[in-house]
Amino acid sequence: MPKANIGNGEIYYEIQGEGPPLLLVAGLGGTGDYWNPQIEAFAKHYTVIVHDHRGTGQSTHSQIDYSVDQMADDVLRLMDFLQIEKAHFVGHSTGGAMALLLSNQNPERLTSSVVYAGWIKADPHLRRCFDIRRTLLRESGAQAYCRATPLFLFPSWFIRDNGDAMTENEPSVAASFPSAEIMESRMDAVLAFDCSDYLDRIAVPTLVICADDDFLTPVHCSRELAKHIPNAELNVLESGGHAVSVSRPDLFNQEVLAFLERQ
Repeated sequence: MPKANIGNGEIYYEIQGEGPPLLLVAGLGGTGDYWNPQIEAFAKHYTVIVHDHRGTGQSTHSQIDYSVDQMADDVLRLMDFLQIEKAHFVGHSTGGAMALLLSNQNPERLTSSVVYAGWIKADPHLRRCFDIRRTLLRESGAQAYCRATPLFLFPSWFIRDNGDAMTENEPSVAASFPSAEIMESRMDAVLAFDCSDYLDRIAVPTLVICADDDFLTPVHCSRELAKHIPNAELNVLESGGHAVSVSRPDLFNQEVLAFLERQ
């Protein structure tokens, strides 16, 4: 199993396909398998790299204070390990926060940026959602947290059609869940993120994409992002929730590939 030694930890990664490098970076859950519905389609055109964030999956579970800056630095270290000078970057939620940060601090490393289900800074709605998730984790444990997670990620019709499979998978998902301390620190990183001071300086070609029924980071979050990033494209997909790449992969893949090809 490939792991990159990045100096202060190991990052698990997988590579498929040929062509220009493309990083698919997951959200709070942090594991590269979030992108399974995308990898085959994207690997026909790109060298696709996915990884498990530090603290999740098969990467080092460091007991540190997590931050978006730290997560983005891990991505840069992974790129250096793989000798990738520059790449397209598709980031979901927390991964989108990394894309925004890197677009400001290290624009020379990004060919383009896709900010999927992103936000500028945590508002009362996002904070309330995370307070509920934190309370579930503390008071009821990982399995209850995992059982509730689909309600934040998917529209009702997707849970209706896939609820039995979700229930069957809950024990294995909970068994591989990070420690409560790591997950709470990662939540704190999300809530501390604020890109309002530099959005208007971003020059990396950027697509802001979301679903119109995203509950966790509602569509107004993406509209505000696109409004403040110079020349950003905004693509609002009809239905699909916070994880529209999972609930409607064909549509998501089509729209993101079209943007990447224009670059």
